Formats: sequence, structure tokens, C-alpha cells
Amino acid sequence: MATPSDAPTPAEVPDATRKRKTWLLALLLVLILAGAAGWAWYSLIGRWHESTDDAYVNGNVVEITPLVTGTVTSIGADDGDLVHAGQVLLRFDPSDSEVALQASEAKLARTVRQVRGLYSNVDALKAQVQTRQAELKKARENYARRKVLADSGAIAAEELSHSRDDLTAAQSALDNARQQLNTSTALIDDTVVSSHPDVMAAASDLRQAYLDNARTTLVAPVTGYVAKRTVQLGQRLQPGTATMAVIPLDQVWIDANFKETQLRDMRIGQPVEITADLYGSEVKYSGTVDSLGAGTGSAFALLPAQNATGNWIKIVQRVPVRVHLNPEQLKDHPLRIGLSTVVEVDLHDQSGPALAQQPPQQASYTTQVYDRQLAEADRLIAQLIHDNSAASGKTAQR
Repeated sequence: MATPSDAPTPAEVPDATRKRKTWLLALLLVLILAGAAGWAWYSLIGRWHESTDDAYVNGNVVEITPLVTGTVTSIGADDGDLVHAGQVLLRFDPSDSEVALQASEAKLARTVRQVRGLYSNVDALKAQVQTRQAELKKARENYARRKVLADSGAIAAEELSHSRDDLTAAQSALDNARQQLNTSTALIDDTVVSSHPDVMAAASDLRQAYLDNARTTLVAPVTGYVAKRTVQLGQRLQPGTATMAVIPLDQVWIDANFKETQLRDMRIGQPVEITADLYGSEVKYSGTVDSLGAGTGSAFALLPAQNATGNWIKIVQRVPVRVHLNPEQLKDHPLRIGLSTVVEVDLHDQSGPALAQQPPQQASYTTQVYDRQLAEADRLIAQLIHDNSAASGKTAQR
């Protein structure tokens, strides 16, 4: 029980109340200042930034698949190896394709010589027509002379009949020669040896045989790193079989999955700051928003969600946003496919569109490693036609 001496004096009561009010006012002021600071931060900074940790590195996975059937005799690269565009990755046993190529070369050479014979036949038939024309002229003149003599009674009518038969035979021979000339001319009309249909067909067969032989060697279409090698020596492969992949790590990007509520102010071209879990916060990548997905992730799932049931629950959807990375930063700190990242988009710049407004003006990715094969096939064809054509005459090349 408190004694009278422990009770506060009348002077101490107002001081305690005053102190309590002062602390409450100070606390209220701090809360007001904190609220104002929070509102100011959100208005000036927070509302203009959206971030997500549901973001991963993605890139092109270039599958190496054969175009012809073959047995693997050589493997030129393994997982993790750097390969350059055009470098040999696999070789097949070329025996069958080389035999087919040699047969096609022989067929083209034979066809060229046969077509040359057609041109020679036309020249011979032209000379034959000229001969028949001279014989017809001679027979016509003989008949005219004998007709005059027969009218005067100098020769018998039988001799005139024989002369008429010779004229008819000469005319028939000329008509036959002209018909043969027309038939032979139709086979070579408006062509040279290289553009003759028979030669073009044989050249097409040779071109296909050459490509089949060239395709027994599989080359890297792009520069990158080998991954997912599954092919083994001696394995018999069919066209389209996956053997390995080449990944160009200088062409990677970020696929960031933002909530649908975060996309209202997001535009193409806005600056992005990326942090990779691989390097931590010490390394910051800069990038830009390249595109916003045309649908949510669930819409393109193998089994899209069906919300026609009575116990439906709304779930916030996520939309993939592709982020283009600074290539110079990738050189210094390379990333791998599938790595986790944190992406933060600066929304201040609202000048860009939400969706692309123009179609691509050129191919996004190209390779020229296969162009050489067709060019070499054409050179081989031209050389074979030249070697089997006459030194003069109608041997012009296209």
C-alpha cells in the first residue's frame, strides 16, 4: 500500500502530462514525415520502376541435325567447346555418296556429248537438204528438156515418164530431208549445250548428288559453344536426328515474367537494369525492353487453364517481357542459358509503343556457311560441260 509520501505532488502531475503530450506529438510528427517521405518516394521514384525476380537468361539453341542418312566416323567438338561458323562438327562415311556423285558426273558428261551429237545431226541434215534441193533442181530441168523433146517426137513417151518419176522421187526426198531437219531442230531450238533440257536435267542430278556428298560433313552454322552432345561414333543417323547444339552466348537476352498489373506503363525501349545471381549485386547489366509478350505464360501452356468451374479463383497472370542486353557487358561478364536474374525497368520514358508497330525489315539471324556448297556444285557442273563440249560451235555457257 502506497504511503502518503509516495503519491505525486500536485506540481509533478502537469509536468508528466506535458512530457507525455510532447512525446506523442513528436511521434505523430515522425509518422507524418515518414508518410510524406513514403508518398514522395512513391510519386517520384517508386511508381516509375517495376521489378521482378522471375527472370531468366535465354538465347538461341541451334540444333545440329543431318540432312542425309549416314554413319558417324568423326566428331569434331564436345560439350563446352568453342566452335566457329563453318567449323566441322561431324563427318559421315562418304563412300555411298561419293559413288553416287561419280555416277552423276559420268551421266552429265555423257549427256553433254549426246547433245553435241544433236547439233551435229542438224548440221548434217542441213547439208542433206541442200543436196536434195540440187537433185530436185536437176530432175526438174531434165524433165523440162525431155518434155520439149517428147512434144516434138524426138524421144519416146516412156523416157518422159521415167523423167517424171525421177522428179517426183527428188521432191519426196527433199520433203523427207526437210522433215528430218525440222524434227532435229526442234530438239535444240533456241538452246546452247549448257541450256539444253537434257543437260539441265543431268546437271540437276549432279547438283543434288554433290550436295548429298557435301552434307556428309556437318558444320557449325554459327559461332558459339557446344552443348547437349548425344551423338556417338559409329551411330547410324537419320535426317533430322538431334546430335548436338551450338549456343551463341553473345546473342542471349532476358525473359522477364512481369505480373499483368505491372505492365500498364511499360513500353518498348525503356531502360532496364539487370542483376544476375551468378555475379551478384557487384555486376549490373544495362539493357532495354525489346518486346512485350503477345500473351500470358499460361495461355501458351501445353494445357491452358480452363476457368469454367464454379469454384474459380482469380490468379494474377504473368506476361513475358524480352530484354535486350548490352553486348559489351556480355563480353566482360558472360551469361549462360537459364541463369536467374533480377530485372528492374525504369518507366519514366513513355514515348515508346506497347507493341511493335512495324514488321522486321531484315532477317534477325542469318548464316552463309551453306552457300559455298551450292557454288562449288555449280563450278563443277560448268567445268564438266566445258570439258565435254566441242572446242568451237554452240558451246556457250550460260
